[in-house]
Amino acid sequence: MIPLPSDGSVSIAGRSPRLNVEAVEAVVTLPTFKRPEQVLETLASLRAQLTGRRFAVIIMENEAEAREGAKAALPLFERGEMPGMVIIAHERGNCSAYNAGWQTAILHFPNFRHLLVIDDDEIADPHWLERMCAAAETLGADIVGGPQVPVFADPAHAKWAEHPVFAPPYRETGRVPALYSSGNLLVGRNVLIAMGPPFLDLRFNFMGGGDSDFLSRSAQRGFVLGWCAEAKVRETVPARRVEADWIRARSLRNGVISTLVEKKKRAGTPLAGAKVLAKSLALLAASPFRGLVRLARTGSPAIAIYPIHVALGRVLAGFGYANEQYRQPEKN
Repeated sequence: MIPLPSDGSVSIAGRSPRLNVEAVEAVVTLPTFKRPEQVLETLASLRAQLTGRRFAVIIMENEAEAREGAKAALPLFERGEMPGMVIIAHERGNCSAYNAGWQTAILHFPNFRHLLVIDDDEIADPHWLERMCAAAETLGADIVGGPQVPVFADPAHAKWAEHPVFAPPYRETGRVPALYSSGNLLVGRNVLIAMGPPFLDLRFNFMGGGDSDFLSRSAQRGFVLGWCAEAKVRETVPARRVEADWIRARSLRNGVISTLVEKKKRAGTPLAGAKVLAKSLALLAASPFRGLVRLARTGSPAIAIYPIHVALGRVLAGFGYANEQYRQPEKN
């Protein structure tokens, strides 16, 4: 059994009454930070799930002072309208919130098979949970990802849906070689037990990428990855996220994360750092040509420049650069 941290970094704000923890087959973890209205919309989509599976929800409030999300959601749990619990992850950061929720799931729900992740700016399709679980079982996959369909606050921004920052990495259901995001994810209990806490590396707390690193390490351990194209969540995209500086920062950050994940993957091998840097420089050299191919295919300069920014981020990371976008959440 994996205990909650003994340092007071996680506490339980409340839970639903008469919760049959032993009957829960799936646990949905939902981190929230200063989005009380949106987290209620996400919860409404979870209440509307069409499935015969017994599931519970764990909300991880990561704003330990005002606790707006926890205060908004807690009445639903206390009235028994939503099975599960609300916890406070007192240590700020993306990875801290996930770790708190995942450890709580292991501790309080002894028989669940599947742990799912959805963010507080996402709305689940009514068949989401059932399709994710069924995909894991049908594909024989230990971890399954699904598409995050962007819903732009300004409909005029819909053209950005095909930009690599927003587009899904796969289009068809099946086993896949890699996954990159926890925004729509299923992780088997067996994976969590084998990987152990802390599941996500806290060095990625304010940068993002802890999920990508966890998924990379899980694949290295031999766990099977899958993709369910039919298990969609809709992600709200504010106008801020289609501005040029945000897209550029996110693209650079993706490159930084790529380098850091690869460094960890190669750790302990001869000339690991030199090999990662050499690959980054090669990608940077090739990126203008890759950009031209994308420009010819899409006609979009913004899409064309993406591989250049990613490659540049990879190289900069080799010299210590880190883009911690989550340090200032109001700008994210």
